[in-house]
Amino acid sequence: MSLLDPVTTMLASPLMQRGLIAALLIGLAAPVMGTYLVQRRMALLGDGIGHMALTGVAMGWLAGAAAGPASPDALAVPGAIVAAVAGAVLIELVRTRGKTSGDVALALLFYGGIAGGVLLIGVAGGTSANLTGYLFGSISTVTAADVWLTAGLSAVVLGVGIGLRHALFALCHDEESARAAGLPVHALNLLVAVVAALTVSVSMRVVGVLLVSAVMVVPVATAQLLTRSFAGTMGVAMGLGALVCVAGLSITWFHALSPGATIVVLAIGVYALVAVAAPVLSALPARRGGPPGDVRGGRVPVRSEA
Repeated sequence: MSLLDPVTTMLASPLMQRGLIAALLIGLAAPVMGTYLVQRRMALLGDGIGHMALTGVAMGWLAGAAAGPASPDALAVPGAIVAAVAGAVLIELVRTRGKTSGDVALALLFYGGIAGGVLLIGVAGGTSANLTGYLFGSISTVTAADVWLTAGLSAVVLGVGIGLRHALFALCHDEESARAAGLPVHALNLLVAVVAALTVSVSMRVVGVLLVSAVMVVPVATAQLLTRSFAGTMGVAMGLGALVCVAGLSITWFHALSPGATIVVLAIGVYALVAVAAPVLSALPARRGGPPGDVRGGRVPVRSEA
């Protein structure tokens, strides 16, 4: 028996093929928006949106039960997208125009999202156990339709995050300067919130709504230790995100582990390894480019936005 036989068997499985494609797309797309959220000191936004997405999942179950489709969760992902986008827009409006601070608005979404999800899933005839796959991810729930939806949403996230990186960098680095430069700050703020919501929705099936924020943030935090520019941070974060998502999901093929938890623990392990190694790398001769950029305060290095 060849050492590659288990890997060949894994790659031949239609279930893993769908899961690995989805994991690769998620690993590439999530850190793109995570880079902007970290730069704006809004790393927990993904958590708030994820909790709202859970209510959307339950709403999808309720609508599916009323419509009577073959699968009761057929509308779960569309419901999550609608709820996540609505929650993201609400957070942004409260942050910019409301009297409630941003952290309080996030807290309200945390609690309301979980409570609403559990309540509505019960009304739909399900139980809280039906939400487990959405909370922590489940490879067995990824269908061919989910892969196509993930591909489409990932293309939107990557298109906005990379195509508008100059304007979004200016917004996240200094909002007042961006406004003075004539950029549509309010529209861009809403765009970041909406695309972050799409990112959460994309990642929900594989990673789970409770852990998706880690996939958005941890690769960015790791990349900050290795790069000195905004574009470099985003590129390295995308590579790390794809690596940990694919590797973490592959591990679950050989061991009965939660895919979302495995991916996040692996990502944190990579961060810890790089954090230990970074001081050693920074002490190398100046011809290696000097020490990594200053990442104090959790912000991405801003030497170049290109």
